[in-house]
Amino acid sequence: MAPIHKKLFSAADNLRSKMDASEYKNYLLGLIFYKYLSDRLLEKVVEVADESVEEYDTQAKQAELYQSLLDDEEVRDDLKETLHDTLGYAMKPEYLFNELTNQAKQNLFQLHHLENGFSDLSSNYDQFNGLFDDVDLRSKKLGSDDQQRNITITEVLKKLNDVDVIGHSGDVIGDAYEYLIGQFASEAGKKAGEFYTPHEVSLMMARIAAIGQEDKRLFSVYDPTMGSGSLMLNVRNYINYPDNVKYHGQEMNTTTFNLAKMNLLLHGVNNEDMNLRNGDTLNKDWPTDEPYTFDSVLMNPPYSAKWSAADTFLDDSRFNRFGKLAPKSKADFAFLLHGLYHLKNSGTMAIVLPHGVLFRGAAEGVIRKRLLGDGSIEAVIGLPANLFFGTSIPTTVIILKKDRDKRDVLFIDASKTFIKGKNQNQIAEEHIDQIVETYRKRESIDKYAHLATYEEIESNDYNLNIPRYIDTFEEEEPVDMANVGATIKDIRKEKAELESNLHEMISSLQHDEKDAEWMKGALEVFNRGK
Repeated sequence: MAPIHKKLFSAADNLRSKMDASEYKNYLLGLIFYKYLSDRLLEKVVEVADESVEEYDTQAKQAELYQSLLDDEEVRDDLKETLHDTLGYAMKPEYLFNELTNQAKQNLFQLHHLENGFSDLSSNYDQFNGLFDDVDLRSKKLGSDDQQRNITITEVLKKLNDVDVIGHSGDVIGDAYEYLIGQFASEAGKKAGEFYTPHEVSLMMARIAAIGQEDKRLFSVYDPTMGSGSLMLNVRNYINYPDNVKYHGQEMNTTTFNLAKMNLLLHGVNNEDMNLRNGDTLNKDWPTDEPYTFDSVLMNPPYSAKWSAADTFLDDSRFNRFGKLAPKSKADFAFLLHGLYHLKNSGTMAIVLPHGVLFRGAAEGVIRKRLLGDGSIEAVIGLPANLFFGTSIPTTVIILKKDRDKRDVLFIDASKTFIKGKNQNQIAEEHIDQIVETYRKRESIDKYAHLATYEEIESNDYNLNIPRYIDTFEEEEPVDMANVGATIKDIRKEKAELESNLHEMISSLQHDEKDAEWMKGALEVFNRGK
């Protein structure tokens, strides 16, 4: 664990005993984000004032500089305008994180001081609207009264204040934030599936989605069930113009939506480069305005979720050409078709789904047959069981494209390549490399990958169950019967010697006349056993 990870995670100690991880994550992640905004502003103030970083080497000095500039009528308006133009926000000095921490250290901090800081950002800047709603400082889980709640938050503030969230290169704080999300997902158990895709799976999907698109000067990514936003963020690691990515995402859960927005901002994504919506992906199509198709679509939707499947959806442009709707009890194909609809003809889509989508019949079979006939399904990757938080079932990643001149499908069975963990299995970097390279080469590998022709799939009645195409059965080595016979002979010889020794030992036992009849019977039983 990196030092910054350890410091950030230890700040949760004061909350960990009071509530479930799915709840206390909101407090810690919200406060880290607030500190990041505050510290970033102070750093920008020193830069705008053209002052020496060496001279203003503490946040206390930076805060004093900020206050003095605001007190100067000649520069106040220019400073605010510059902060708005470069950061997109400003903060009042009394709401700065280090000021709140100073109050905490002097036992002067009150909950409403932090509440006012949240409110000031949320009400004055649209990008922060609602982001702090889940940091409920009046929750009784923090303490039975305001005094106890005040003590709890005071301790968290003091611990977080020691973490330098700005003085790191690149995406260190963003990556630390992502690390924490993963830790909370692990602790939150079943609820975690709502907001987190394991990092290794996310990387694998992003690498595949970027193949052949690395040199695009403008790149767009879309995740209609974005959770924490990690799937979208990872794509930029594999393209040549990472600063030119536009992020489009939707999330139904408001808490998780706020988490994704904070995650993107902490990874340095500018507000104008993200188009995020808090809404139900299946109930109403979005986005409908340009752009509504994207270079990559990455999804890890809730598995076999329920949806309305109302007949009106048969007229929906996302679903109408497939003739059938995903069943009410299993929305898997509804999510898949939504994502495919929003994919550019030149793009790549990767979606995680349960294996049932590969072979279930009825309406799902009709949809699958049409997708295969169109050549939309390019690859099917079987993953190990127990990779995802909240479910132990094995999953599959389906890769889709729109504008293919072939209808073959590459099957990869990666279900047996993993590192077994106590609670969760993991796929290592070399496993990801193997999957990606196999996908890139598109060649059959004995017991691991098979490139199936459309005719082969057709002969299997459009069933994509991986074992139909990849035989992973390992034949046992032939038995050496001569060796087995020799072993049996040796065992029988050893048995005969033991029995002879035992008979001799019983026969030589000293006994009274009254036990003679018993000894005679014991020897008869022994002889019959032979």
